[in-house]
Amino acid sequence: MKVLFDEYFYTVYTRDPAAEPGRMESVIRALPEYAEITSPGYASEKQILLAHTRHHVDDVKRQGLYDVAALAAGAAIDTARIGLEEPAFGAIRPPGHHASADSSWGFCYFNNMAIALLALHEEKRIGSAIVLDIDLHYGDGTDNILGGKHWVKTFNIAKNSREKYLYEVEQILSENRVDLIGISAGFDNHMNDWGGLMATDDYRAIGRMVRHAARGSGGGCFALLEGGYNHNVLGRNAAALMGGLWMPDDE
Repeated sequence: MKVLFDEYFYTVYTRDPAAEPGRMESVIRALPEYAEITSPGYASEKQILLAHTRHHVDDVKRQGLYDVAALAAGAAIDTARIGLEEPAFGAIRPPGHHASADSSWGFCYFNNMAIALLALHEEKRIGSAIVLDIDLHYGDGTDNILGGKHWVKTFNIAKNSREKYLYEVEQILSENRVDLIGISAGFDNHMNDWGGLMATDDYRAIGRMVRHAARGSGGGCFALLEGGYNHNVLGRNAAALMGGLWMPDDE
């Protein structure tokens, strides 16, 4: 399984929980043995402008965050492209799902998921897609950018029990046959993170369901790292999702 990652993502580029030292290290240390780290390229400004206004791009430049954010966006595009052929995971930061077309908040700068899907649609690689956002927080930026597009749907899962959560994921996947499924993979709803709800094995189950759905519709799937702030469990949770995506039947 290809994992898109660059050591630049270890950089402590600002003071927020997503940029804390040790966060990306926890993900990389826990990678499964079948993971193959693959270096990403930078998103071009043209690709970033598919999702964001010139004003917003210039604002990120003024903050001195353009390079790391453009690399995360580029890694997202590469992850999505690979996902059309085999499941892939983007171990990237800054995260992206709170970045809207003309503004951002919540530790995000460019919307990695939106840029990836818009780039692939522009290249005519996909005609339909869904975003399954499993982060604790609503992906308002993704909805802002993709909400008016007829070819893509975004789903934010918000339930107060693990059983209901997994059932909703299953229902969404059963009702949508698309070319590509993108997971906004936030792990901050874990029982030992901010949300206090999900078990590590639940992320494996989600990965398994997504892989089965992609296979059933003849499409692809990929995941991009969003939230998750307890370094003691983040790596295990990411590895569990990868395991479900790569080996959906516990092969």
